[in-house]
Parts: sequence; C-alpha cells; structure tokens
Amino acid sequence: MTNANGFFQMNNINKAYWMGDEWSPVLKNVNLTINEGEFLSVLGPSGSGKSTLMNIIGCLDTPTSGEYILHGKRVDDLEPDELALIRNKEIGFIFQSFQLLSRQDALSNVELPLIYAGMPPRQRKEHAAEMLTRVGLEHKMYHLPNQLSGGQQQRVAIARALATNPTILLADEPTGALDQKTGHQVMDLFHQLHDEGRTIIMITHDVKIAQNASRTVRILDGELSEGVPESV
Repeated sequence: MTNANGFFQMNNINKAYWMGDEWSPVLKNVNLTINEGEFLSVLGPSGSGKSTLMNIIGCLDTPTSGEYILHGKRVDDLEPDELALIRNKEIGFIFQSFQLLSRQDALSNVELPLIYAGMPPRQRKEHAAEMLTRVGLEHKMYHLPNQLSGGQQQRVAIARALATNPTILLADEPTGALDQKTGHQVMDLFHQLHDEGRTIIMITHDVKIAQNASRTVRILDGELSEGVPESV
C-alpha cells in the first residue's frame, strides 16, 4: 500500500544484474519512505548497494521488481520525457567526483542544467552567477576546475545542482574527495539548504558524515535497516 505522506515511497524494491550465467542481486526487498523536507543519510560500505539505490531514487536506473512512487506517481508508469523532466528540474545531483566540465569555467558549469531547461542566455548567466554567490564563489566564476580546490569544485557542483531550484538534493559521497575541514564546510551548506526546506538524500560510507542527517538508514548487502551503528 502507498503511504500518502511519503514524498518517496519504495515498496519491495529489488535490483539484480546478469553476471555471466546467473543473476546477481544488489538490492533485496528494499522498503523506504522519505518525507518531504527530510534530511536522510543512506550509510553503507563499498559494494553494499547504496549507489544502485541512489540511481533508482534519482530515476537514473529502474528496479528489477517492486514499486517506486514519487510525488504520488509510479515511476515505471512515466514516459521518458517525464523522467527527463524530473531529473532536470525536480532533483539536483551532487557527486563525489564533482563531474565538472574541465574546459568550462565555474559559471559555464553551473549554466549547463539551465541550457537543458531552455532558459535564455542572459537570464541563464545571471542566475548561474547568483548560484555561485549563494555558495560563496562569486570571486571564482571564471576559474576552470583545475584552478579550484576540491572544496571549491564541490561548491560549484552544489551551485549547479541548485540551478533549477530542485526540491530534492541527491548527494553521492559529497565529502568523499575532501579533507575533514572542507567536508565540514560542505555539511554546513547542506544544513542551510535543509533549513530552507529542501529534501536531502545523502549517500555515504562515513558514520560521522551520516550523523549530520536527521535520519539514517543503513544498507548492507543490499538490505536496509534503520539507525547508525558504531562502525560500518
């Protein structure tokens, strides 16, 4: 049954890949409800299935079986253009590897989702500049990624994720490539964004990072459980 209060609702989600001559399960009967405005961390070690779960949540992949409901609609009932619209406007993606275009400056990187959204060039540049100012990089707009520190590159990635004003931020190991101090600064920014009402779903292997969220689910061998263990 669908929980009417669930912003995201995953019911008995399974995901398996064909490996050689047999199916290899990655997610096993995952049930997860995420409410609007929640800050959730998904905690697990490498190979636990957390990135696969993130890809399904972000409509980048589909489950082998089970029901995924987003905004009251079954995701597997949506047309490709509807899914593309969700990925472009509803969800902001933040990755450990930043995924910035190396030959484009910070401003151009933030403009990218706005191009796909059809925003006119002048308005696009102004809005991208506002997003970079929002993350404290107004003085680095014309720097290339290799001219920025890891923390600054991640803030550019966050500005890009915010560009279409998504209600959901989906972050995969957002501090994984950063030192501890810079990681704390990124988490401070996440708390500000959460306070503004955004739903944040953060994938991490780090217990201390996971504790920044208001709720944590643990994933191990493709199965979910609630709570933060002493170690992973």
